[in-house]
This record gives sequence, C-alpha cells and structure tokens, in this order.
Amino acid sequence: MASPTSAPIDLSAAFGMVPTGLSDWLVVLPPTLMIGLGAIVMMIRHRTRLHAMIALPGLALLVLIDAALLWKVVAGGPVTMVMGRWLPPFGIAFTVDIFGALMALAAAIAALAAGIYALDDINEGGRRYGFYPFLLLLMAGVSGAFLTGDIFNLYVWFEVLLISSFGLLILGSEREQIDGALKYAILNLLGTTFFLIAVGYLYAIFGTLNMADIALRVRDIGNAPLMTLTALFVLAFAMKSAAFPVNFWLPASYHTPRITVSALFGGLLTKVGIYALMRVVVMLFPLQREELSLVIGGVAVLTMLVGALGMLAQNDLRRMVGYAVIAGIGNILAGIALGTVTGIAGAVLYALHSILAMTALYLVVGRAAALSHTWSLGAAGGLYRLAPGFAFLSLALFLAVAGLPPFSGLWPKIMLVKAALDVGAWWMAAAILVSGFLSTIALARVFLLAYWRPASEPQVASGIGTRPRRQRWATVPIVALVAIITLFGLFPEVPLNLSQSAAEGLLQPSAYIQSVFPQGAAP
Repeated sequence: MASPTSAPIDLSAAFGMVPTGLSDWLVVLPPTLMIGLGAIVMMIRHRTRLHAMIALPGLALLVLIDAALLWKVVAGGPVTMVMGRWLPPFGIAFTVDIFGALMALAAAIAALAAGIYALDDINEGGRRYGFYPFLLLLMAGVSGAFLTGDIFNLYVWFEVLLISSFGLLILGSEREQIDGALKYAILNLLGTTFFLIAVGYLYAIFGTLNMADIALRVRDIGNAPLMTLTALFVLAFAMKSAAFPVNFWLPASYHTPRITVSALFGGLLTKVGIYALMRVVVMLFPLQREELSLVIGGVAVLTMLVGALGMLAQNDLRRMVGYAVIAGIGNILAGIALGTVTGIAGAVLYALHSILAMTALYLVVGRAAALSHTWSLGAAGGLYRLAPGFAFLSLALFLAVAGLPPFSGLWPKIMLVKAALDVGAWWMAAAILVSGFLSTIALARVFLLAYWRPASEPQVASGIGTRPRRQRWATVPIVALVAIITLFGLFPEVPLNLSQSAAEGLLQPSAYIQSVFPQGAAP
C-alpha cells in the first residue's frame, strides 16, 4: 500500500505570506471602529447620557483615521488589504485610492458635525430609540462603501447604510415621517434591486467581483453585453443619487425627519451613489461611459435645472434644501458625462464641496427655523436683527452653495464649465451657469425674506422672531463647516491638486490595479 505523501503544501499560491503592515490596517479600521462603537452604544441604549460621550469621540477619531489614510495614500499610492490574507481576486479586498480617501474624510467631517448638532436637536426619546447607534452604523456603511475594492462588498455596505437610514428616518414615528420613509424605502429598494441584478450580471460575464480584476479583464472581453450592464449600473446609481427623472423621492422624504438626520442624508447618502457611479462607469467601463455620455449629459442638465427651479418654487425651507441637493447632483453628473480629466476632477471637487455644504445648509435652516419658530419662508422674518452673527454665517454658506466667490463652490463650477467648453459642449456649460444663477436667486430670496425682512407685528405677537431657549452646541458645527468651506475657497490649491490626482486615478487605474495585483501576481 502506498504511503501518504509528506510533501509540504505550497500556500503561497493562495495566501499572502508576508504579514500585513501595521499602517495597512488603516484601510479597514474606519468601518470596523464604527461597527464596534455602534454595538457598544446599542448595548447601553437605556443609558442615553453615555451615547454622545462614546459616539462623538469615536467620530472625531474617525476623522483622524481618514486623514491619516489620505496622507498615506497621497504619499505612497493606493493601499490594499485582503481579508483572511487570501490573494485577490478570491479574498475580499479593501482598496483605497485618493478618491476613496477624500470622500471618506469629507463624510467623517460631516458626520461629526451632525453628531455635535444632535446634542441640541435630538431629544431624550430620539436617543433612547437609537439615534447615535444608527449614526455610527450609517458611517460604517458609508466608510465601507468608500474603501472597498469589491463590487459585491460595495452592495453589502449599501445595505448597511440603508438599514441604518431607515431607522434614522422614522426616529419619532410621526405620521409625516412614516409617509416619507415609505417613499424613500420603495425607491431605494428598487435601486438596490437593480444594483444586485447588475452585480449578478457582472459576475456572469467576468467571473470575478474584484474591481481591479474587472478593470484588467474588461480590455479582453469580446462580444459581452457590456452596454446593457453599464446601463443597469447607471440606472441603479441614478436612483440612489436622486438624478432626474428618479429623484422625486428625495424632496418628498428628506424634509420629514429631524433636521440632523436630513443633514446626514443630504450630505452623505446621495454622494455614496455618485461615488459608486463614478467608480463603476469611469474606472471600470470607460468605453461604455463614452457611448452613454450624451444620455448622462442630458440627465445632468435636467437634474440641475429641476433642482434649481424646485428651489425657487418652494416655501418650505427643508424642501428647498432637498432641491439644492438635487441641483448639486446634476453638476456632478455633468463632469461624469464630459469624461475628461478636468471634468472628472470638477465632479470629484464638487462632490467634496457638496458633502460639507449640504450638511451645513440643512443645519443652517434648522437653526433658522428654531429662531423663527417656523419652516415657512413666508412666515419667517427678522433673523438678521435677532442673530446677526448667525445671519453672516448663513450668507457665507448661501454664497458657497450658489458657487460664488470666495467660497469652495466656485472652483468646481469653473472646472466644469471649462471642461464643457473644451469639448464643445456649450449647452452643458450654459446649463451649469443658468442653474447656478437660479440657485443664487433662490438663496437670495431666503436671505431677504427670512433674515433681512423685519418681523411683522402678527409674527412678533405669535412668538416668531423671539429668542428661543439657549442652544449650546447648534452653532459650533455650522461655524466649523463654514470655516472649512471658506478656507477651501480662499486656498484651493490642495483640494484642486487632490481632485486632479483622484480624476487621473479613475481614468488611468494602473496604480489601483498594481496595488491589488503586484507585478507578476495578476491572475
């Protein structure tokens, strides 16, 4: 009888044999930290005084981790960590480049600002029902989506953030919230279904879900129906980004929860959809993106114009900000449609600006409503006399959202207009300018009516324009966000250079691929 072989098994063909460097753990630390802290806060859910004491330092630590990760990527290029030390594409890869690190850092700053604002905005009942655990789990999903290198893993992180967002949306269980949650849930679940179908279709074609592996294989795919696949992804992510014509759910739902939750949603959730769209159609399917560029460009123009006109038509401050989010999505889609380095860089920079500006804008209108005791623009007035410092912050933010100097919204619009004119797309450049002009009028209308117009006698008699109870924390995140937006506008060199590098990495993903498959290790 033959004796069993004693030859050693060569594991190097399947596993990474070199221990993972300590700094490489930064790639997976953000979602891991958020999940861990979310579980801890959930376990002490009845001790609501401790929730903020755990969540806010955790979010501050998340900002520092994402900043360190961005520094590492800028200094050394994209970083990859594969779960279980399995070699890609079999192991689930977390791969971060400049684009992902920038988006993760901006999202962490916005979440920290919202968490601080919630100290005054979210009452005891909201904390007891899980505001801070939901916030932490939401950031786990957002961070994971920005840092993953596997497209099915991207779908999983979408599910994590969606589950958390459902919980935040119905916090309080008011009739209006349930109505908004139903519209939000149906459209987002439909978009998620299209996303899952596209992922299955993708695996059937390529036999892999690793993004770097797909970027390698797409060059050699022959007659595969990649246009159909790309169109499915565009439709799925357009729904999640609130692009026209599948954007009606956003203004119908984002005005229903607490304003802190609206700020999180307006700043973060649509940007995760935009990030996924850029990652897939720009990096993985560039030829198909070029074929669909006219369609995406048309959607971009309609999205930004519908958003700007919606801002003009609204009398409810929360609904108006929802349409401002939609107008910003149109500008980002314009950069994707153009597809040049300048266009993609403008889209990346606008996405970063929008994360911070839309979060701040929701917080500003929330503070304005608290001061004037109304969400109605027609009923508000006298805010400049009541709180001149806050009025100055609001005006600076309105100028930034409108894309006027000297704030951060100016530079991405300049880049997008230049990119459009460079390729002869004058109609897109005109739409960007017209949308910005209409947004300026809408925001000027808010300032003139709610801030500059004196409070009338009936308003004073009803309590509008009188000073509410002191809020210790509400102004702090607004000041911080407006300061960042102003600094980026006055000193744009760093964000411009980083956005340019992010665009080059998307259009020429050789460094991204090299991070996942070192020389000679590609399948």
